[in-house]
Amino acid sequence: DALQEYLAVRRALGFKMERDERLLPDFISYLELRGAPAVTTALALEWAKQPPDGHPAWWAQRLGVVRGFAKHLQAFDARTEVPPPELLPHCTRRATPYLYSPRDIETLMEAARNLRLPLRAATYTTLIGLLAVTGMRTGEAIRLDRQDVDWTHGLLIIRNSKFGKSREVPLHDSTVEALRRYERFRDRHICRPRVPGFLLSTAGTRLIYKNVHRTFLDLVRHAGLQRRSAH
Repeated sequence: DALQEYLAVRRALGFKMERDERLLPDFISYLELRGAPAVTTALALEWAKQPPDGHPAWWAQRLGVVRGFAKHLQAFDARTEVPPPELLPHCTRRATPYLYSPRDIETLMEAARNLRLPLRAATYTTLIGLLAVTGMRTGEAIRLDRQDVDWTHGLLIIRNSKFGKSREVPLHDSTVEALRRYERFRDRHICRPRVPGFLLSTAGTRLIYKNVHRTFLDLVRHAGLQRRSAH
């Protein structure tokens, strides 16, 4: 019951809690198996360090999940012990962000124009340009439907995005014209699309995120862009 309440509270604050929902029932079962009436640091550490040959980063993540739950429980049960962060320290090396210059974006779009299939080239050129000028997430661009482009007011409507929210993105006139050119080109190549998506694959279907990711990495290599760190 406490777990369900904890998940509900955190989700109301915007957290997805997918990992917590997956791991914490196993932790609760572990406590029950050991006959523990409350969370203790010792048992949390024992559970977190499974499997014994696991990576220290995985152990630290497991203990972090317990720590969040224990903080919630401690407000209602004074017997609850909250494991300190220094028990399983693990420093994750974050990637150094790559800030794209206007020249980088032009080079990427030029690489996209050279993709073998004409519609694929047009789609990826449009996608990269759209991401650059709007700041949209890749998934949001992929999910765009034809009805989400408001030609009259020069807007994109982003529906049910992060935290289930929607928003409107105003477009510059040059962006509207670029989308119009893509629309005409797309419709000449795909007479009967299988989905209402705005950006289409050569099969007339919606773009798939993992394929977009893989293609983008190929374009980065062709453009000669160099990452800023080892990650």
